[in-house]
This record gives sequence, structure tokens and C-alpha cells, in this order.
Amino acid sequence: MSHRFTYLVYRLVETTCRILPLTLIWHAGRILGRVGCLLFPGYKRLVRRNLEIAFGSERSRAELAWLTRDHFAMLTANLLCSLKISWMSEKAVARRLEVVGGEKITAALEAGHGVIYALCHMGNWEVLSQTKLMGPGTKSAAMFQALSNPFLNAHVKRQRARVGHRLFDRNDGFHGPSQWLRENGVLGILVDQHAGDGGVWCPLFGRLASTTNLPALLSRRTGAPILTLSVETTKAAFWKITVGDPLPRAGGRMDTDTVTAVMNAAVETGIRRSPADWFWVHNRWKTPNPDFLLIRYKRGAALPPGQAMENLQRFEILIRSTNWLGDACMSVPAVRAIKRGRPDARVTILTPEKLAGFWRAVDGVDEVLSIPKGEGIRGAARVIKGSGRTYDTAILFPNSLRAALEARLARIARVVGYKGHSRKWLLHQIIPPKKRITPTEHHVRHYLRIAWRLGADVEDPTLRDPLPGAQGKQSRTVIGSGRETMVFRWGEDRQEEELRIGICAGAEYGPAKRWPLDRFAEAIKQIKAARPEAKFVLFGAPGETAMGEELNRLTDGQCENKVGRTTLEELMEELRRCRLLLTNDTGTMHLAALLGTRVAAIFGSTEPDWTGPLGNGHVIIRRHVECSPCFLRQCPLDFRCMKEITSERVGKEVLHALDH
Repeated sequence: MSHRFTYLVYRLVETTCRILPLTLIWHAGRILGRVGCLLFPGYKRLVRRNLEIAFGSERSRAELAWLTRDHFAMLTANLLCSLKISWMSEKAVARRLEVVGGEKITAALEAGHGVIYALCHMGNWEVLSQTKLMGPGTKSAAMFQALSNPFLNAHVKRQRARVGHRLFDRNDGFHGPSQWLRENGVLGILVDQHAGDGGVWCPLFGRLASTTNLPALLSRRTGAPILTLSVETTKAAFWKITVGDPLPRAGGRMDTDTVTAVMNAAVETGIRRSPADWFWVHNRWKTPNPDFLLIRYKRGAALPPGQAMENLQRFEILIRSTNWLGDACMSVPAVRAIKRGRPDARVTILTPEKLAGFWRAVDGVDEVLSIPKGEGIRGAARVIKGSGRTYDTAILFPNSLRAALEARLARIARVVGYKGHSRKWLLHQIIPPKKRITPTEHHVRHYLRIAWRLGADVEDPTLRDPLPGAQGKQSRTVIGSGRETMVFRWGEDRQEEELRIGICAGAEYGPAKRWPLDRFAEAIKQIKAARPEAKFVLFGAPGETAMGEELNRLTDGQCENKVGRTTLEELMEELRRCRLLLTNDTGTMHLAALLGTRVAAIFGSTEPDWTGPLGNGHVIIRRHVECSPCFLRQCPLDFRCMKEITSERVGKEVLHALDH
């Protein structure tokens, strides 16, 4: 019933236009278009956003606002005029047209391979189906996408074919169009719509857009040249058709993807001549759902010759960091995977102020936005808005409601994350959690699953490489897939330096993760006795200063106490200088591993298979008892998981690690 009603309304408007003068229809359409600009704010925002992508660096806000209104007026006027033109005689239509470059079509047809028109929704594009540019003897056809309304689709097909144009349905394959071109026919193909997974990602106004490669494929198959056609409005109810130069053909070093990119550049040139005429209401730079990272798309990205990838407009990704250092370290592989997921990605990290220094050191991060201590949700949203960037998507690593509210208050168009705590209604894309609890997987996979669901390659082993500048002799090893991975040979470039051993005896999470201080002290003395040249440095959070003083007292002042006395950046430099870190399951443990410092980690209430240090060669020390892992902050029983780990065992493990 709705299809029939829509069809009847369309025919009513069409009949009204048939009885009115074309110039009157034009002016009435201009007025209606300006009204529509006010009545449809959603479409107005889309047009404005598209214009900002195309001309934001070239035109002022006032100029973009004027162009938005003018586009609505121009679009409505041309659409109404197309209804009138579909009933006018071919000669009457021709009197309203000016053709520039028609000789290029004649020259192309003389070669006998047919001609492919690369068309776009510009001006009164329906005039192209109501006249034959090269006269009645030309075999003219077009490929079309069927409308969902069967009544309207049948009517539009009849109107477009009334002057002898042949129509090929896209769903019917290549055979008919290919044969048509081989018979020296002319074939029009609309090329300015989002092509989804089947398209090539090519720049349009400097920003990647999925583009059909059908013209390039048909050209390669048949030898037909590709010419771009644009329709510009010259004055009230008059139009100019401009024919572009033939595009390079696929072959040799220029494949079909590159030809498609060249075609996009030619289309852009046509749009720039009369920007108000193009169909800006279409979401041309659509963010794919769910895979907006492009690395797994079958055709990938292509650029026209001479254009560099770094000159593209960036696809702006905001990643909300976790609030804990250890979780931040474990999310680094996911950040790298997201960054590598598309060549135009620009990654910004939104993080609590205390972790800003860490994220500035992570490769693949382009900018860090810091949330000052004590700022609430609105304050974080202000930080996002204050960056001056329009983010295409926000990816939430924390599961909190707060993180989702921050992104939505900042008006980010696409918010992605796990459904988390009562925030499902705030997300545009929900990442499904792991279905099965077993087998055990490392927590790093929790974040990598987000990247994988967005289209990233998460199996690249280099995602887990230490940060740039990590200590240790480095070498590259090629693995089965042809990728390279970094191999660290612990301490080989540090044999002549002092033997520094870091000690992290605290754990902010709670006492259940802390090996007793007296055991740490005994282990330090044992190591010192075997390696007198060793120097020990104590690390910890500002709230653990008393712990640091007590441990230093228990070791008779043999340690350099830096507990609570370093910034995060200074802690990173200190850890880089250490040959090894002896630690509980802490954020400092994860940080040291990520910096390329070997770790000897003592586990009690937690599970190393879930939250152990990333990388190979680390030492895990634990006593697995019947109640572990319990993941409690405080032990309700006898703390046997930690008490049964002796200082002799720890000292022996550390000494063995130092010697190998």
C-alpha cells in the first residue's frame, strides 16, 4: 500500500509540473528548496558536513552556510524540472542544453570500441536520458539500480527509455553492457555513490570514499575509453553538459584501481565548477558498518598518480583510554591494530591526566587529549570539543557509563564499545563479548577483539612489540606469513653498563596482590650476595611511600628509593635503564614489559594467563593453591598463595634470568 501511495503522490506532482512552464517550475523549486533546508535539519547537517569535508579548508563558515542553502534550492529546482523534461520533446530539451566537448565523444567513437560515460548526480542529470548527445544514430544506454518501489521503478524506466536509450540492470551482470560497447555503443554509469565493500577506496576532495570500479573493469575488458560528463546549471532552467578528456586505460603499470582513482579526481574537477549542483544530500563519505577499518576490504585503497597517502584528509578516530596503567599497556596492541587498519587513520587518545605521558610514547598515537584530575563527564566532553577536530568515531576501551556519556556529549557521530554498564542505549555499534569463558585468554585479547570487530588485522605479531627505544639488542625475524617480528635479546647491548634491578613491591589494587615486604628484602639480599655489583631501585605509587621506606630499612639501605618520587615519564626512563624488574602483578610490570625490560613477576590472587606481562622471556613466579585465582583485593583466608612463595625461590629465579 505504501508503494502505491508513494507512486500516486509522485504522479500527482509530475502531472502538476507537466502543465506549468519550465521556468516557473524552476523558480518555484528554488523557493521550496530553501523551505526544505529549514524543515529537514538532519539533511541540512549532512550537507553541511559534506561541504566541510570538501571545502572546509578553502571557504569560510559563512560561505559554507550560503552554499548549503543554495544547494537545497538548486537540488529541488532541478528535480522538479526533471519531471517536466521527461514529457518534453527531444528537440525542446535540446534547446535548453549547451554541450561542451562533444567532439571528444566523436573522436572516441571513431575508434570503434564504444564509449563509457562516467556520470554523477549533478545538476539536472535526468536530461542525459532525455536526449542523445551525438544524434539519433548513436546507440546510447545506461546502467541503472532498480528502485525499491516497483510501480515507481517501472514508470521511471519507461520515461528514461522513451527516446531510445537502452537500460541495463546492474544486477544482470557484465555480459550485456560489454557486448553493447563492443558494438560501438555508448554506456553511461553513475560513479558518485558510495559503493560499499565492492568499491575501491579512492580520494574525493582528499578524503577516501568507496568508489565503483565498474567503468575501469568494462574499459579494460572492451577497450572502450572513459569520459566524464557533468551537468551544470547555467541559468534558470538551462544547463551545460561538459565532456571531460578520456581517462587513461588500465594496463601496464596502471591497474583498474588506479584508473578508478583518476576517475574520481576527474569527477571532483567537474563538481568544483558548480558545487551547488552536486548531490550533497548523499552520504558520500559514509563510515562502513561494522568494518570501518579498511585493511580487510577486498579492493583496498588506491590513489591517482602523484598523490601521496599522507596528504589525504584524516579519518579521525578517538580512543578513550582505560584509567589504569596496566590496562592501558595491555590495550597498546589494539591501538596499533586500529591505527594500521586504514591508511588515512589519525588516532587521538583521550586519557586521564596521569596516563598522558605514557600514551605520548606509544607509536601510532597522533595526539593525546588529557582529562585533568577531578574533571567530570562534561569536563571530558569539553576537552574533546576543545581539540578543534571532528571525530568520525569514538572507540571506548573502558566499559563504564561515563566513557559513553563523554563521547555522546561531545557529539561524536559513531560510538563503539562493549555494552558495558547500563550504556547500551548510548552506543551506535556494540562489540559482542567472548562467548565462552574457557579456554583462558590474555586480557590483551579483550581489546584486540574490539579492533578485530572493526576490521583490523589482529594476528600481526609486531602488534606486541615493545615501544620504540626499548632496551635490548634488536633483530628482525621473518615468520611464515612474510611479516617481520622484533626479537629482543635481553641485555646483550648492556653488558658493560651497571646492573640495575628494579623492585616494585606494591600494588594499588589491594594487599592480596602484594608479596610480603620481608620476603622482598630477603630476596634482594640473596641476589646482592651473588651479584655484588647489582644496584636496586625501588618503584611505586605516591600512596606507597611508607612501603618504600620500610623496604629500604629492611634491606639496610641497600636500595635507591624512588617510590612516589617519579613522574610517569621519569618512571619509564628508569625502567629502561633496568636489566630486570622484580615485581608483583602491577601496572609497572606491564609498563616494564612494554618498554623492553625483562620482568620477574610474582602472582598470587590473579591469573598470569590473563594479565601476565606481554612478550617472551619473562619469569612468572606463583604458587597455585586450591583457591587461586580469587581476584579479591584482600585475602579472606590465610594468604597461602603468597606465603608459600619463598625468598630463596625468587632469588634463584632472578639470578637465573640475569645469567640467561
